[in-house]
Amino acid sequence: MSGPCLQVIDVGNTNVSLGIFDYRGDEATLSHHWRIGTHREHTSDEVAITLHSLFQQADRRIEEVTDVMISSVVPPLLPIWERVCTKLFKTPPMVVGPGIKTGMPVRYENPREVGADRIVNAVAAFTMLGGPVIAVDFGTATTFDCISEKGEYLGGAIFPGVHVSMEALFERASMLHRVEIARPKAVIGRTTTQSIQSGLLFGYAGMVDSMVLRIQDELGPGSRVLATGGLASRIAAETKTIERVEPFLTLEGLRILFEKNRPERGEPDGREDER
Repeated sequence: MSGPCLQVIDVGNTNVSLGIFDYRGDEATLSHHWRIGTHREHTSDEVAITLHSLFQQADRRIEEVTDVMISSVVPPLLPIWERVCTKLFKTPPMVVGPGIKTGMPVRYENPREVGADRIVNAVAAFTMLGGPVIAVDFGTATTFDCISEKGEYLGGAIFPGVHVSMEALFERASMLHRVEIARPKAVIGRTTTQSIQSGLLFGYAGMVDSMVLRIQDELGPGSRVLATGGLASRIAAETKTIERVEPFLTLEGLRILFEKNRPERGEPDGREDER
């Protein structure tokens, strides 16, 4: 690839999402994307081997990457990924956190409490749809991030994720077993498997609709709603309030933040904190 190449990495509690954006002028294309498990015990050598394998699989070369952007909600893993990226890509990564210009005022009582992934999603959602907008992320936790008409991050809500709830149920209920998260034939399950699937899928969809309506009462009835995360498409199909699914919302948000903060080639990286 001849143009600039951006590697984006989002280190989550359950998965690490990665993507490569190739630039042609000002246009960026998400050429490759991966999702791997988050392993807190992995060393920098193991992380490096994983990255090498992903690039080989995609028939890409490590040397093509010109810039790296990282967000992380797992503090012990951040220095490992930073060290690996600096070594492999020959450039220190830009990290979402203090010192990064977001263009989005954060109205949380303590802005530093907001997870990096939530800020990234909020910036991407506002860029795509304007405001007011609600970004729903179906991850380890199901989060609702609310952005005002003026582009201010207002806060939101956090709910246990589908898989977290399912694992807690099976650990506490001896007679219940793990099931595939799939759409049952009816809300009224005729087997234990169908009953659990109904509760997980339709129950979560109902929770999302109820939360969105409550949030819209405060944020405004014209608030747009989009969803992301591994189960976004499956659950969004059962809701009445989610109008758009963006599976790569976080990766796009990392790209947007990189573009807001990238220095001119050959100039020092002067960044300011707007969070």
